[in-house]
Amino acid sequence: MTRTAWLIEPPGLVPYDVANEAMHDLAVRRLRGEVPDTLVLLEHPPVFTAGRRARPEELLWSADEVEARGGSVRRIDRGGSFTFHGPEQLVAYPVIDLGARPDVADYLRRLEEGAIRAAADLGVEVGRRPDVQTGVWAGDAKVAAIGVRLLRARVTLHGLALNCDADLSWFGGIVACGLPDHGVTSLSVLAGRTISVADANGPLRRRLAESLELDLRPAPEPETPRFAPEVAPART
Repeated sequence: MTRTAWLIEPPGLVPYDVANEAMHDLAVRRLRGEVPDTLVLLEHPPVFTAGRRARPEELLWSADEVEARGGSVRRIDRGGSFTFHGPEQLVAYPVIDLGARPDVADYLRRLEEGAIRAAADLGVEVGRRPDVQTGVWAGDAKVAAIGVRLLRARVTLHGLALNCDADLSWFGGIVACGLPDHGVTSLSVLAGRTISVADANGPLRRRLAESLELDLRPAPEPETPRFAPEVAPART
């Protein structure tokens, strides 16, 4: 059954710490029944995030090198290992109440399905891997990473990161998702043409709304400023 949900789409690049705090605040309020389900779509400045299974040796660059390149490293509370977020990668944070008996596997499949259908809308064929738990793939290369956590075993946190026209060289600094024998790719690489976040935003929003059964409405005006985005730098 489709249910009404908020949509939050901050402009520019949203600092990871700011977005993480705002997302957790939304989840606490969703748990209390103060706000509806919410889908947040945004971009981050360059940042490596380390989930609960991340090992120190999976960060291949020193902290000084990461900082010199304009990035940062954050250890966070989602599942999984290291991943990268940055400009021209579309990140989706659904904050959804899955109920008293959540089916996490079904939720993960719905996230994947939304990304797969969005890519198809853009003329790119991607899919799942039967030998890997989660994510969206083109052969041995991952185009969308997924990592989640449930607050109080009920409300979703974190989500999905879809590489649109991201700078894939950043993935050289980590063992992405703890899978050393697998690569990463982007919609642009797969399509042989530029597919930007602006191009992918509408298809991913629409397809996630379908797969998660959400009737998205713009969130009230005070909600978006909680994500306090930076001004995106010009790309050269």
